[in-house]
Amino acid sequence: MGVYVVMSKLTREGRKTLKNRPERLKEVNKEISKMGAKVVEQYALLGKYDFLNILEAPDNETVAKVMVALGSRGTLETATMAAIPIDDFLRALEEE
Repeated sequence: MGVYVVMSKLTREGRKTLKNRPERLKEVNKEISKMGAKVVEQYALLGKYDFLNILEAPDNETVAKVMVALGSRGTLETATMAAIPIDDFLRALEEE
């Protein structure tokens, strides 16, 4: 499974939804699971972004599908990055 870091910020509509229905946050996590990815960790942030999520997914295409589905709702904007475990990264450097 690949690991992905997703930084997200709520839109105006997203802030309204979260204020009126805070449980929506956990509901979205269940929807992500149904699309083939899993929320491993989740943090609320102060600053430029509202949330940091760590996802696991079988491939980039699955994460792309999830991000398009979530983004199309108009309630959040995301920045998604693939993460490489340090041991894997160092191993790749040694293979040169």
